[in-house]
Amino acid sequence: MTRLLVLALLFSIGAAHAQPADPNRANPTRIVTAKRDGYTIAGLVTHLESAKSFKYGVALFPGHPGIMRLREEFGAPSFALGGNFLVRARRWWLDEETLVAVIDAPSDQWGSFSQDFRSTERYGADVAALIQEIDKQFSVPDWTFVGTSEGSISAFHAARMNPALAQRVILTSSVIRAGRNGPGLSGVDYSALKSKLLWVNHEDDPCSFTLTSLVKDAAQRSGAPLVLVHGGGPQRGDPCQAFSYHGFVGTEKETVLAMRSWIKSGVVPPEVKP
Repeated sequence: MTRLLVLALLFSIGAAHAQPADPNRANPTRIVTAKRDGYTIAGLVTHLESAKSFKYGVALFPGHPGIMRLREEFGAPSFALGGNFLVRARRWWLDEETLVAVIDAPSDQWGSFSQDFRSTERYGADVAALIQEIDKQFSVPDWTFVGTSEGSISAFHAARMNPALAQRVILTSSVIRAGRNGPGLSGVDYSALKSKLLWVNHEDDPCSFTLTSLVKDAAQRSGAPLVLVHGGGPQRGDPCQAFSYHGFVGTEKETVLAMRSWIKSGVVPPEVKP
């Protein structure tokens, strides 16, 4: 009986830590951590095996709740939000001169990473410390901040507070309308952002906080271009979650490659289709 209990316990532990196959893990991936005053902030860094030096870094700010809980388990990175658009599609950014870093919430914010906190000077300093730590290890001279959904709030404010670090900002499926989680980008001063800005939205985004009509208005007010994504699917789940058109389901690769092209060329693609 004791042996059966031990076997059952071992099986349950293995099942708890088993994760679906993640094609992103075919690439070298590590956690980089910046130590702060009593807390940390970490990023999940991924690059091609063959890449030896980097010109471009892309800092990815995932959607709600933005809390990845990055940690090492059994010698490998473990984290939440694996299904988020920017997390699951991060491999498409990679080439011989580009790496990506998915930015976690600061460890003392893992209980509640509020929208209001993301606009504070402390958060701007936290993100800067992490980018500088990544730069120490990989020497990346050119950074773009990319946010999706609620992560668009993180990316906007982190770039606004760090214009010397963020050459560009890309806001995808951006939370424009205020809601119970906070103000979104409804009241921001776009002139305070010194980085180059690009908006990206799915034409049929079903989320009420990120509707294309709202993003079109924000793009016009900011004076920055908007790229519309068409098609894809099939959708499933909540309209504001990662596997609806809000999360660019079925168009992940095409959307990321269009954004990467803008980073390198400055040319805005007229539209994106699968």
